[in-house]
Amino acid sequence: MRLTWAQPEDLVGHELRQAAEDGRDPGPALRAWSAAGGHPAPERAGASATPAPPHLRALATRLLDDLARLPSPLSAGEPTSWAAIVAACPQAAPLPDATSTPPVHQQPHPEAPPGAPPARPHTGTGRAAVGRGAGSGVRERLEAAWVGRAVGCLLGKPVEKLPLDGIRALARAAGNWPLDDWFSARGVPPELLAAHPWNRRSAPTSLAENIDGMPEDDDLNYPLLGLLLLQRHGKAFTTADVARLWLDELPAGRTFTAERIAYRNLLLGLEPPATATHHNPFREWIGALIRADVHGWTNPGDPAAAAAQAYRDAALTHTGNGVYAALFVAAATAAAATGRADVHTALRTGLAAVPPRSRLAEAVRFAIRTAAEETGFDVVVDRLHARYGHYHWVHAVPNTALIAAALTHADGDFTHSVCRAVSGGWDTDSNGATAGALAGLLTGSPQRIPHRWTAPLKNRLATTVPGFDGIGFDTLAHLTAQEAARS
Repeated sequence: MRLTWAQPEDLVGHELRQAAEDGRDPGPALRAWSAAGGHPAPERAGASATPAPPHLRALATRLLDDLARLPSPLSAGEPTSWAAIVAACPQAAPLPDATSTPPVHQQPHPEAPPGAPPARPHTGTGRAAVGRGAGSGVRERLEAAWVGRAVGCLLGKPVEKLPLDGIRALARAAGNWPLDDWFSARGVPPELLAAHPWNRRSAPTSLAENIDGMPEDDDLNYPLLGLLLLQRHGKAFTTADVARLWLDELPAGRTFTAERIAYRNLLLGLEPPATATHHNPFREWIGALIRADVHGWTNPGDPAAAAAQAYRDAALTHTGNGVYAALFVAAATAAAATGRADVHTALRTGLAAVPPRSRLAEAVRFAIRTAAEETGFDVVVDRLHARYGHYHWVHAVPNTALIAAALTHADGDFTHSVCRAVSGGWDTDSNGATAGALAGLLTGSPQRIPHRWTAPLKNRLATTVPGFDGIGFDTLAHLTAQEAARS
């Protein structure tokens, strides 16, 4: 058995790439690895085909430690601690006081569990203000957000891991380009399907001819776990609470990339924030972003609180740009959840929660500017791929940029938002899910999402998260609204 996203010989190639991206010199480690016969990281898989010999695995482990000790010249503009992130974002909505918010692994009080947040100073955006600011119809908006997340995820599932040219070719062959409907194999030449095969796990449940309810996906499992987290621990949950919930309720086989590494690190006895950094080359990938929606949904009108929650969640698994992507989505979602912000206001709110000198902030600014300038979205995508295509296809920087570009170019339209996000490639199902959730919120009601998207879902979600299998999006909206109303 080849365990994916875990073996040192497969991780070291990703860490070499991560080092080059954040300004650390990978040269000596790369030369040592290549001289010993080490292979690059698998490009679109979680494990190489064959196990490494013991000496090569031992070298990979040592090189992971060596690379971790190298300082990054980008650290001043890309802080990790919550206090430093707050200090770097002076334009954000009032965030918890940096002087009273310790790093996630410290105990602010002897009786408090690790990661417990201290009381926030009054900023004028407390629960009473938020309750008024949320406006009426919050449950309907939340149902539209859950439905939108499912639609966007399901649309992207069959083409996950395919290159951009393959996605375009498959849709064009079916007469569905620019993308405007579910993917289908009907009418697609067999030789094209052979050249660009659908995602084998997803095609049986996600092509137009096969959809029967919303199948299980981690892009829905994590929001469900986030809801479960809030039900059990409330909004003052700690990073340690997230860890315990995962160990209790999340099967290890349902985790991938940074989440699987953090899960392994927990089993090794490590605690946050070491769970996010020890032998974890995926710490700036997209996993924390896909967990962030629920924090915005439950803090309508309070992007500061949404970002703080998203940080405590993300800190289990991610650092740097991986965390910033979660802050961006949580704050933007909190703005959209009021029912009074348009998509551009929501995106500006999200960007204000991101350290402005970070690579993620630069990428989002470039994406929004490019989407506003270009009429054709294919041109926008091509410019994004030219600028950020050196990143791994699951990295947070290119994917967050694509989400921002899709939402900007669609100008709030639901169909255009999900279709643009998926048609841009990279992590198609995650991007479609996040764009669909925000665009769904903006519609204000699931009835305003076109019937061709909602009907195949049958108001039914499959999942292995305990207590939620087969649940309806209307019920999820009710449960989420309950958590939004809690202080």
